[in-house]
Amino acid sequence: MENRNVPDQRSKSGKQNGNSQPFLTDVKTLRERARQNMAGGSVTSSYGGEVGKSIEILQAVLATEIVCVLRYTMHATTATGLSSEGVKAEFAEHAREEQEHVMEVAERINQLGGKPDFNPEGLASRSASEYGHADDLVEMIKENLVAERIAIEHYQELIRYFGDKDPGTRVMMEKILVVEEEHANDMHDLLVAHEGKPMLKR
Repeated sequence: MENRNVPDQRSKSGKQNGNSQPFLTDVKTLRERARQNMAGGSVTSSYGGEVGKSIEILQAVLATEIVCVLRYTMHATTATGLSSEGVKAEFAEHAREEQEHVMEVAERINQLGGKPDFNPEGLASRSASEYGHADDLVEMIKENLVAERIAIEHYQELIRYFGDKDPGTRVMMEKILVVEEEHANDMHDLLVAHEGKPMLKR
């Protein structure tokens, strides 16, 4: 039976009981804020992170993705062996997907008011993953698997860092993470197929 004596949990001001933060900002205030500091573009007063730090982090992510594009492209071009054609096709597909990540991250940097750093000078030092020096097919697969595992762990940390402070960047990183996990799984399967045993315990 409904208890009609229970008071409304929300005050007339739209505030939660015991919480000074309004649940929703009124439309008039939103309109006023939108007209303030329009030079900020998509970065509004409600942005919870540090814009400069977010851009710095994403510049490193951008470098990581560029290095991955270069490594996969190099492997897709130079891999040799009796069973190399299928692996080369896999490398090429991954290179295309990493290039999509490059553009997504670059666009996000731009949205936050930064300038994406595509300068090749210092690229390797900005990247979390390495370009690699593999000469044979199996070593190429291993290099890519290690690089993907580095990216996965790094991006998981970044997703936790951005959290609710920057949901736009967090969602982008979550989408990229899913693809990197798929890439790692593909490389692991290729390694098992070529060595007959898994490199890593699951």
